[in-house]
Amino acid sequence: MKTILRNFISVLRRFKTASVLNVLGLSIAFVAFMLIMMQVNYDYTFDCSHRNADAIFRVDIVHGSKGSQAIICRPFARAFTESSPHIKGGCLLSAWVGSPFFYVEQNGQRTGYRENAWEVTPGLLDVIHFDMLEGTAQALDEPGSVILPESMAKKIFGNESAVGKQLIVPDTEMNAQIVKGVYKDFPRNSVLQNVMYAAMNPKENYDNWGNWNYFFFVRLDDPVNKENVLDNFRNNFNAKEVFGNEFEWGEENSFDLRLTSLPDVHFLNNVDFDSMPKASRQTLLVLFSIAFVIIIIAGINFTNFSTALTPMRIKSINTQKVLGSSDRMLRGSLLAEAICVSMFAYLLSLLFLYIVPKTPVASLVDADMSFGAQPMIIAGTAVIAAIVGVLAGLYPSYYVTSFPPALVLKGSFGLSLAGRRMRSLLVGIQFVASFILIIGSLFMYLQNYYMQNAPLGYDKEEMIIVHLNGNINKNRDAFTNQLKSFSGVEDVTYSQFLLSSQDQYMGWGRDYNGNKINFQCLPVSSSFLKVMGIEVKEGRDFRPEDDQKETGCYIFNEKAKAQYDLKLNDNINGSEIIGFIPDIKFASFRQEVTPMAFYLWGKYQWGQEDHYYNAAYVKFKTGSDLRAGMEHVRESLEKFDSEYPFVVRFYDEVLQHTYEKELKIGSLITLFSLVAIFISIVGVFGLVVFESEYKRKEIAVRKVLGSTTGEILYMFNVSYFWILLICFVLGAPVAWYGVHRWLENFAYRTPMHWWVLPLAFLIVGVITAITVTYQNWHVANENPVKNIKSE
Repeated sequence: MKTILRNFISVLRRFKTASVLNVLGLSIAFVAFMLIMMQVNYDYTFDCSHRNADAIFRVDIVHGSKGSQAIICRPFARAFTESSPHIKGGCLLSAWVGSPFFYVEQNGQRTGYRENAWEVTPGLLDVIHFDMLEGTAQALDEPGSVILPESMAKKIFGNESAVGKQLIVPDTEMNAQIVKGVYKDFPRNSVLQNVMYAAMNPKENYDNWGNWNYFFFVRLDDPVNKENVLDNFRNNFNAKEVFGNEFEWGEENSFDLRLTSLPDVHFLNNVDFDSMPKASRQTLLVLFSIAFVIIIIAGINFTNFSTALTPMRIKSINTQKVLGSSDRMLRGSLLAEAICVSMFAYLLSLLFLYIVPKTPVASLVDADMSFGAQPMIIAGTAVIAAIVGVLAGLYPSYYVTSFPPALVLKGSFGLSLAGRRMRSLLVGIQFVASFILIIGSLFMYLQNYYMQNAPLGYDKEEMIIVHLNGNINKNRDAFTNQLKSFSGVEDVTYSQFLLSSQDQYMGWGRDYNGNKINFQCLPVSSSFLKVMGIEVKEGRDFRPEDDQKETGCYIFNEKAKAQYDLKLNDNINGSEIIGFIPDIKFASFRQEVTPMAFYLWGKYQWGQEDHYYNAAYVKFKTGSDLRAGMEHVRESLEKFDSEYPFVVRFYDEVLQHTYEKELKIGSLITLFSLVAIFISIVGVFGLVVFESEYKRKEIAVRKVLGSTTGEILYMFNVSYFWILLICFVLGAPVAWYGVHRWLENFAYRTPMHWWVLPLAFLIVGVITAITVTYQNWHVANENPVKNIKSE
C-alpha cells in the first residue's frame, strides 16, 4: 500500500496540471450541484412552510379561452367566504405592495423610514398562520393597525417593544398607524413577504362590484372539499342578479372560478394581474438536470483521469502482485484512494461554497446559501461525493489489476482498443451535454438581450425616471421648472405607471355603444406622448387645455380600435376618444399587446381636483452629460423634500428590473454551462494524457521518420474533431427543441438564429483544440530516442 501511494504521489507530481484540474473540476462540480439544488429546493418548497399550506387557496377568475385573472372585487369575496361551512377563513390583500415613507419619533428625535407595506383585511391572520412574537391574532381588527416583521421592528425600534408605537405617514391618508403586533419573519420562499401589514379601510370598496383590485385567499377545513365548495357557490350564488341575465358559469362570455393551492400559486403563469413571485417547473427541471449532468461529467472525468494514469502505475501495482498482494487488496486500496480524492474535492467545494456568498454569484441564487440553512443539501452532496468516488474508482481499479504480471514486467504492456473506445464514449457524453448547455445559454442571452433592446415604440434613450411623492405632486409645476433649469434637460412629463415595468396595468371595464369593453388604462400628463416620441396615427395628441376639461380624454392603441371598432370623437362614459397610436410595447415581452389607452384625467382625478402621478420622465438632449443630469435631478428633489428617499434611475434599469427573473435564470444557466464545459475540457485533458502516454513510441517513430511537430499535433486534433462533430450532431437537435419550447413562454421572442449552432461548435472546438495541442506539444517535442528506449 505504501508503494502504491508513493507511486501515486510521484505520478501526481509528474502531471501536476492534470491532477490539479481533475480535483478542481470535481470540487467545482460539487459546489455547482449544491448551488443549483439550493435554488431548485427554494422554488419547489415555495410556501410549503406555512401551516396547512395545502388547505389555503387563492380564488381566481377564469375567462374560458381568454385566460384568467388573479384579482377579485370585495363584495364577491365576502359572498364566497360566507357560502360554505368548509371555509374557515377568507382574506383580501391589495393587488400591489406599496412603499410608504413614515416617521418614528423617539426621545424627541424624528427618524424617517421607507418600507414595503401591504394593505390586507383582518382575516389574513385567520387564513395564514403568523407566529406572533408580540400582539395577538386580532392585531389587525382595528383600522389604523399594522403588524411588523421581527427584522423591521428591530431595525426601527431596536430592542424596545414595538407594540403601541406610532408610525406617522405624512404622504398619504395612513396617518397615525399604530403597531399592534410583531411576527416572526417568514422564510425567503414565501408569498407572504416580510413587510408591514396594514389593516385595510373597512369601508374601502365594501359594496363596489366594479372595483376588482384584490387577491383573495381562503382556508378550507380539508383540501378535498375544494370542488364541493366551488359547486355549492355556483349553485347558490345569484350571479344573474349581479352580472346580468346572460351570465352562465363557465360560458365563454361569462367566467368561472378556480381554487389554486398556496404552493401551486408560485408555478401558476399567464394569469393577468398576478404580481406574486413566479417560477417555471420547466426551468427548474432544466436546472435539476444540469446539476446531475455536471456531477456525471465530473465523475466521467475522474474515471478517465484515473485510467489515464494506468501506464505510469501498472508496473508498480504488478510488482506488488509478484510480491504476494492479492487482486482484492490492491483493488480495495485503489478504490479507497479514489474515494479519498473525491472526498477531498468535496471538502474543497465547501470552502468554495463559503466564499460564493461574498461574490457576484450570490445575486443569481435566491436561496439562503449559509451552511446552517442547507444541512440536507450539504450532507446529501457528501454522500454523492462518496458515491462518485466509488463509481469512478471501480473501473480503473479492476482495469489496472487485470493484466498478467509477467506480461507487464517484461515491458509488453498495451492498452486495448475497446478500452480506448470506452473512454472516447465517456468524453463524448460530456461533449453532448456541453453542446446542449452552451446552445441553450446562447439563446437565453439572445432572448434577454432582445427584451432589453428591441424597439418598444417609444423613445427610452437618455431618459431618467423619478419616483414621486406627495410633496413633489403638490409642487409639480415648480419641480418641472427646476428640472428644466439644467441646460441638458429637453422636457419633463408624468404618468401614473412606468411603461414596460409590469405585465399588466390598471384594467378598466366600460360601456361603449351598448357593449362592454375592457382595456388597460395608463393615466398620463398632457405632454407624455410628445416627450416619449409616440406618434399619433389618427386624431390628435393631448393638449395642455385638456387638463381643464370637466371630463377626460382617451388615446387608444390600434389593438383596441380594431377589437372594439372604436371611432374617433366618440365618448366612453363622457370621456372623448381623441386619437389612436400604434401598438407600442407598453407592458413586458411576456404578454402580447392588448387593448390599452393613455388617459388624461381632465380637471378631476377620482373626483378630486389635485392630480397625483407616481413617476416623472426626465428627457435629456442628445449628447448631454447624463451623470451631471442625474446629480441635478437629485439636487432638485432635495430642494423640495430633503428627507424623502427618492428612487432615481435610468430607464434601462427599469427594463433590467422587469426581466430580473429571466436575467438571473439565464445568467445561472450560462454560468453552469461554462462550468460543464470547463469540466468537460478537464476530461479531454485526462484523455489526452492517456493517449499521449500510450502513443509515446508511435510519436517517437514518426519523428524519426521525419514527421514534424505540426503534423503530429494535427493527427491528434483530427481525431478529436470527429468526436466533436458526432457529439454536435447528437446534441444540437436536443438543444434546438428545448430552446424552442422555452421561448414559447414569451409573447415576443428572439428568432431561432441558425448561426448559434456553428458558434457553439466553434467555442467548444477551439477550447478543445487548445487543450489537445497544449498537452501533446510536450510529448511531440521530446527526444524520440528517449521514448523508444523507454518502451
